[in-house]
Amino acid sequence: MSYKPLDPSKTYLITGAAGFVGFYLSKKLLEKGCRVLGIDNLNDYYDVNLKHARLEQLKPFEQFTFLDGDISDKQTIEAIFNEYKPNVVVNLAAQAGVRYSIENPDVYIQSNIIGFYNILEACRHYPVDHLVYASSSSVYGANKKVPFEETDFVDTPVSLYASTKKSNELMAHTYSHLYKIPATGLRFFTVYGPMGRPDMAYFGFTDKYFAGKSINIFNNGDFDNDLYRDFTYIDDIVEGIERLIGKPPVEAVPHKVFNIGNNNPEKLMTFIGALEKTLTNSLGREVQFEKKFEPIKPGDVPATYASTDLLQAAVGFKPKTSIQEGLQKFTDWYVEYYKKK
Repeated sequence: MSYKPLDPSKTYLITGAAGFVGFYLSKKLLEKGCRVLGIDNLNDYYDVNLKHARLEQLKPFEQFTFLDGDISDKQTIEAIFNEYKPNVVVNLAAQAGVRYSIENPDVYIQSNIIGFYNILEACRHYPVDHLVYASSSSVYGANKKVPFEETDFVDTPVSLYASTKKSNELMAHTYSHLYKIPATGLRFFTVYGPMGRPDMAYFGFTDKYFAGKSINIFNNGDFDNDLYRDFTYIDDIVEGIERLIGKPPVEAVPHKVFNIGNNNPEKLMTFIGALEKTLTNSLGREVQFEKKFEPIKPGDVPATYASTDLLQAAVGFKPKTSIQEGLQKFTDWYVEYYKKK
C-alpha cells in the first residue's frame, strides 16, 4: 500500500492539459510545487472557451509551461521529449466520447492510436520513471458480470472509442515488455464535476434545462431495466492518479491496469433526480426537467460498475464522493460560471 509522494524536482508532462482531467491534475501537481509541462491541441470537439478558462487558472503558476501541440504529430512529441526530458508522463490527451466515434471515426485513430504510439516511442527513446495513461471503463463492453474487475475478459468492445482504449492497453503492455517502460493504465468510470466536459449527459441536461428544451434519455423509458453508471467525481479521479504516479509497477513486465470508479453504480433516473435536486438548491427554485425517452444508442453499455479492490490494495484509496455532493458542486459552479442566477 506504499506510494511515494510527488517529487517537486521532477518534470511532469501532462498531455490534454486543457481537458477536464488534465486540468485538475495539472492544478493539483502545481499546488504541490511540481514542475508541469502541459500540451493540448485545443480542438473544438466542445466549447474551446471552457478549455481556455481552465488554462487561465494554470497560467499564474510559475512552474507551469503550456505547449499548444498535437500528440499525433510525431516531430512535435519528439522535440518536447528532447528539450524537456520529462520524468513522468501522464497521457490524458484523447478523442473522447462513445457516440461521436460512430460519427467521426478518423479522429479516434489519429489521436488515440497514432498519438499514443508517438508517446510510447518517445518514452522508449527518452526513458521515463513512469508513464500513466487514460484507458476507459468502455473496454468492458457488454460484460454482464459485475462489478468489473481488471482481470475480466475485455475482447468484445462495442464502440470504436472502446477499441482504441483497449488497443492502448495492448500497446502499453508490449512497450513495457520490450523496453521496460513502467506503465499504468487507468480505466476511468464516468468522470463528472465542475468545469467538466459539455458533451457529458449531466452537463447537456443542465444546458437544455436553461434553453427551455426537453432532455433525451436513452433508456427506452424502462425504469426497471434502467442504465446503471458508476459516476466518479473529479477530485477522486485526481487523487487516485496522484497516488499511482508515485507507484510505478516493478514486475518483469512493468505494466498494470487499474479501475478508478465509485464502486457504487446509480440508475440513470436516480442520477437525473439528484441533478434536479442540486440545481434546485443552486437556483433557490424548483427545477424539473422535461423528459423525452428514446431507445438505447448503439455503443452504449447497460451498466458500468467498477471493482476498486486493486486500487485500494495498491495505494490505499477508494473514491468516496457521493453523487449528491459531487453534483451540488457542479451545479453551483454552472450557475455561477454561466451567470444563471
